[in-house]
Amino acid sequence: MLPAFYLENQIEAGCDEAGRGCYAGPVFAAAVILPQNFKHPLLNDSKQVGAKQRKVLREVIESNAIAWSVASVDAEEIDRINILKASFKAMHMAIAQLKVTPEFLLIDGNRFPNYKKIPHLCIVKGDGKYASIAAASILAKTYRDAYMEKIHSQFPQYGWNSNKGYGTLEHRLAIEANGLCMHHRRSFNISPTQMEMPF
Repeated sequence: MLPAFYLENQIEAGCDEAGRGCYAGPVFAAAVILPQNFKHPLLNDSKQVGAKQRKVLREVIESNAIAWSVASVDAEEIDRINILKASFKAMHMAIAQLKVTPEFLLIDGNRFPNYKKIPHLCIVKGDGKYASIAAASILAKTYRDAYMEKIHSQFPQYGWNSNKGYGTLEHRLAIEANGLCMHHRRSFNISPTQMEMPF
């Protein structure tokens, strides 16, 4: 099982994002503060956990965490400020929404702009190394997946209920056939030769 903390004597929040490489939809981020004794045998990097297990873990995390939050930045803003800045913004928003102020931040990845004066540590593949980051990855992934399934009903031709906005062959072919819609990230250079959909 993953260790819950990097530092055991501070209020530590893990933070991660989901959807950074997608063609469509927002980027989501989550921040989670776990209790000292938190352990769960299923908890791991969200990419290593099946969809059904992620839903179970989401309930476990939300009911046991000292504090948790989820935030998102939409495709329009991603295009305006770029995906890296949008990912950082979503993470900052998630941290800001925590009902308990953390004293230390564990960040998944290799860089992160300071959030206020809270010290942080970036850990590459941290969602597979520390429980708090793994918990954040589970929340970010499950909330984003639920959002993509919701907007799939508006634009079923893109198959977002299965591809979740990632650049799968199914999604690329749908873009070629239908053009882009309001949820696509135009800055990702995915525009087809056809005209865009008028909404």
